[in-house]
Amino acid sequence: MTAASITTLVVIAIVGVLSPILAELSGRLAVPEIVIQLLLGIIVGPAVLGLAHPDTIVNGLADLGLSFLMFLAGYELDLLRIRGRPLRLAAVGWVLSLALALGMAFGLVSTGLARDTVIIGLALTTTALGTLLPVLRDAGVLKTPFGSFFLAVGTVGEFGPIVAVALLLTKKDPRLTTLLLLIFVAVAVATALLATRPQPPRVVSILRRNLHSSAQLPVRVSLLLILLLVYLAYQLGLDVLLGAFAAGIVVRLFTEGEQSAVVRGKLEAVGYGFLVPIFFIVSGMHFDLKSLTDRPSALLRVPLFLALMLVVRGTPALLLYRKVLPRNQRVPLALFSATALPIIVVITAIGTAEGRIRPENASALVAAGILSVLLFPALGLGRLRATRFAFVHEASTDEDASGSGSTDMPPPDALGAP
Repeated sequence: MTAASITTLVVIAIVGVLSPILAELSGRLAVPEIVIQLLLGIIVGPAVLGLAHPDTIVNGLADLGLSFLMFLAGYELDLLRIRGRPLRLAAVGWVLSLALALGMAFGLVSTGLARDTVIIGLALTTTALGTLLPVLRDAGVLKTPFGSFFLAVGTVGEFGPIVAVALLLTKKDPRLTTLLLLIFVAVAVATALLATRPQPPRVVSILRRNLHSSAQLPVRVSLLLILLLVYLAYQLGLDVLLGAFAAGIVVRLFTEGEQSAVVRGKLEAVGYGFLVPIFFIVSGMHFDLKSLTDRPSALLRVPLFLALMLVVRGTPALLLYRKVLPRNQRVPLALFSATALPIIVVITAIGTAEGRIRPENASALVAAGILSVLLFPALGLGRLRATRFAFVHEASTDEDASGSGSTDMPPPDALGAP
């Protein structure tokens, strides 16, 4: 490890400590921590102060952080909660979003504002499930019926673009890519089915004994599964985020049981305490601020892309959930659905490397993603708080503390007039 790497990691560590403190001090503004990480990353990076310069080691840790973010998104996913109507509506909604996005992207290409319809279109269809999960979980939203519908929307809004990236942004024959994708899905499903089978008592005993020892065996097994599925996706020429997301689903199935909360806490400590902040801070360091500041007209594309994200992802939430959610919950769902960032960073990075997107458009999309994370969750939560929506942690703090009581809420129609 070079001196430059150590210096950059020290700066990242300082930013990592300052970010939650500044988020707490933001008070009523409720600035998400990841926004502060991105902004501080821009400030300490080469574009402004030049205190930190990502190299191969730092970028490798950032890539691992992104993979862990996708893993935690998959780990949070409860397939039993979103199956049926929530998943069907989310899938239809994302297809509608894709059609809207490609149409709007084609219009931008036709006017000369963009180069590639697919790159711009896919970037507009994403939902930052991994980014929103800690925010909505801390607010007590996820364990409500509304949370089930959002989890489905977020899952499809993150998984759909990842699959589309694997199919549409690869240089391989689409038929070959589809075949490889089916192979990966088959392996992932087989692994998931294996995870649901009762484990031999001796294996369970070994894992339980080493849960709190220096071996931390369940955590090591989880990391092994992440890397194996990421490696499989890479070897098949697919996006590694697909492997990380699938690993989260598999590990959740493996760790179901009385010790699941402990394992989850340890995995979140590795992710949110170490790797994930590195990804967001380094993303800020890589942000091409110059491409925006050198061309004032490029700054106007930031609000344009932000508005397009809201239209593309928000419209299905407003249209498809009229008979499912009260009116005062559809707007928050639209705002949460339109919150996007991590996959935008990935898509724009691919597009920039292949010359399929202009640097100013890539920066404007990432900046719009940053603003969506800054504005939409806060607006959505504020809208919920202004209604009769009951947050789980507010409604059942005593029950949760005692470990008893249901976290289920009344049907959505009981929470507000449709």
